[in-house]
Amino acid sequence: MRGMAFLGMALVQGAVLAGCIPPPIERASDRGPQVSLPAGYDQLPPDQPPPPVAAAPATSQAMPGAPARPVWEARPVTPDAQDVAAQDYVVQPGDTLRAIANKTGAGSEAIARANGLVAPFIIKPGQLLKIPAGRYHLVRAGETGIAIARAYGVPWRQVVADNALEEPFILRAGQRVLIPRTTPQSPAERADALMVDIEDIVTGGEPAVASTAPPAAPTTSPARVLPPETSVTTPARFAGGWGWPVTGTVVRRFGPGASGERNDGIKIAVPLQTPVLASADGVVAYSGNSVAGLGGLVMLKHGDGWSSFYGHVGQVLVQRGQSVKRGQTIALSGDSGFADRPELHFELRKGRAPVDPLSQLPRR
Repeated sequence: MRGMAFLGMALVQGAVLAGCIPPPIERASDRGPQVSLPAGYDQLPPDQPPPPVAAAPATSQAMPGAPARPVWEARPVTPDAQDVAAQDYVVQPGDTLRAIANKTGAGSEAIARANGLVAPFIIKPGQLLKIPAGRYHLVRAGETGIAIARAYGVPWRQVVADNALEEPFILRAGQRVLIPRTTPQSPAERADALMVDIEDIVTGGEPAVASTAPPAAPTTSPARVLPPETSVTTPARFAGGWGWPVTGTVVRRFGPGASGERNDGIKIAVPLQTPVLASADGVVAYSGNSVAGLGGLVMLKHGDGWSSFYGHVGQVLVQRGQSVKRGQTIALSGDSGFADRPELHFELRKGRAPVDPLSQLPRR
């Protein structure tokens, strides 16, 4: 039941609006009934994605022009992976690793790993290569890792592990990713596989880059919304200097809680509608409420692998792809998600690893 409840929350999407500010995000006190899985959900074969689940009604209605899907699922994914048998391949004159991947249907990265090849991946005619067996999905421009994983009903974190994906976790159009094969699962396990968390947003929320369409430059205005399937340029270097996102009382610290659960950030108690400030210069990589438990959420990328997260907000004032400055108001505080009170969840990450914000913020 816990996994199903998380799925219901994850499917209540935040509004992304063109030319206006999104309406307030659902608060914990307003949360409607949880959803039920459709009949036959637990009889599906393990490789078949589950049918769509109707979400509980949100308290705020999306305004005209809001997309029907979250940004990371704006480009639908067809689960048409190709099954490739293990085989040997003799390199032909003119072959490249990418050409061999196209001939065999396997991923070029998987072929390189299976044969101990490292950059610049030099191969020679007559060389014998092992082609690893697997189920490979051909990435199309605009597809995100999260959407690909959901199309096959597998956790994105497992796709990351099986493909040895590394920072910055941006897929490219034409890449073939290995899709893990699943074993029979309970309805709760299947629902848990589709739950989106912060690490998913960090590693699988960006659209695949097309070689013919370089990433777009960020915008400075929330009224100029970039297409959701467009990859956005983010800072290469961290400008330095973190600032407090709000002034309030830290009511929960980083690390394990009293009951053993882990908190990857800090919770700061503040009155409702308190301005939430960007902790450093950056670009908005995500805004919405797809992450179970955190309600309204904004993610900023700052360069050098740094990202910051602002959760439980009641109203988002920025759009994905928007450039922001340290101290700029990006949201208004709230008690959305699983907040215990009006509070802000503030989280810092270096790459995938959570970092204690109190070790980076200036002392008061």
